[in-house]
Amino acid sequence: MKQYSNITFFYYDDFAAAEDFYENIFHLELVQDQGGCKLYRQGKCYFGIVDGSHGTLKPQPKNACMLTIIVDDVMEWYEYLTSKGVKVMGGPNHTPFVDNVFYYDPGGYIVETQTFKDPAVQKAFQE
Repeated sequence: MKQYSNITFFYYDDFAAAEDFYENIFHLELVQDQGGCKLYRQGKCYFGIVDGSHGTLKPQPKNACMLTIIVDDVMEWYEYLTSKGVKVMGGPNHTPFVDNVFYYDPGGYIVETQTFKDPAVQKAFQE
């Protein structure tokens, strides 16, 4: 028995807004378009968005889930994302371990950009 990977799915009332956000702002690589579901690759990770009117689950008014995207430069991403009108939830933050910023996506989910300060840890996410 083998395990190969995983996919995290977020569910949306406004599927078109989620498509635009992840394809045109974050530029995630589209792996497969299933109509009411799209699968993306970002580095070694996979992420899916689902049209809430067709999915197994339904969008919730408040989500207790967060997508963290490891980036090369949190401040460069902060400037880029805010220039695109992406709403900031919190940050920029600079802790002993990470630099990060939290944003809202179109469905109210939190998307974090993060850089590890320990080069060995950052490199582990880049390989």
